[in-house]
Amino acid sequence: MLDLHRWDPDVATRPEPRRAARDLAVRVLLPAVVWGAVVVGLGMLLDGPLRWVAEREDPVSRWFVEQRTATLDALSAFASHVGNTQWIIAVCVLVVAAVWWRTRRWWYAVVPAVALSAQVMVFLGSSALVGRSRPDVEQLDEAPPTSSFPSGHSGASTALYVTLALMAQRIRRTWLRVVLTVVLLLVPVLVMTSRLYRGMHHPSDVLVGCVNGLLCAVLGWGWLSTPRSKAADDAHAVDADGSTTTGARR
Repeated sequence: MLDLHRWDPDVATRPEPRRAARDLAVRVLLPAVVWGAVVVGLGMLLDGPLRWVAEREDPVSRWFVEQRTATLDALSAFASHVGNTQWIIAVCVLVVAAVWWRTRRWWYAVVPAVALSAQVMVFLGSSALVGRSRPDVEQLDEAPPTSSFPSGHSGASTALYVTLALMAQRIRRTWLRVVLTVVLLLVPVLVMTSRLYRGMHHPSDVLVGCVNGLLCAVLGWGWLSTPRSKAADDAHAVDADGSTTTGARR
């Protein structure tokens, strides 16, 4: 279970550059490389011995085609655009800059960038090595040079917006925290649905892309080791009994 309090001011202190670089390599880069190898292996299976999976998925792709209307085409185009590289990078940069300015803690502000970078590394490596073709239906978007597996839009939007949802747990007002969390978690769902609707990916491409994004969000959230002091541990122990307020309600 994720520790939602790991970035509280009394827990995470300014890291030494050497420690930060070591943690980034050991806690993010290494697991991402291992996970990337798993994704590549799975992709080669789907594009080889398990090629029949795509045939089983074709009815799903055709079903989405049958649901197309002018209104849904426009809505899906916007949702798909939200998962574009330019949009994702712009949102990530703005959030990192805003959080850095607001908290003066760069090691917390870069969490979305770390998660997104890990996702991009796995996506680019796997899509370059796996040449899975896109669904055999009319595609509403121009296909990017990368292969169909895994879905980059799904992975990037999941990695970024799930990370932002985790950061949103620090918001003090309950109603705002809940509303923002729901909205942020809905964004990748809409992006993934739009990619299926527009015929750009098989369901398995989207599923693996989503899992990639989730895992990278977890890696990004825990990129820096944050050993707690005894005082911090005592404070959180008291909070568990309901005597104090920390984290999102602080």
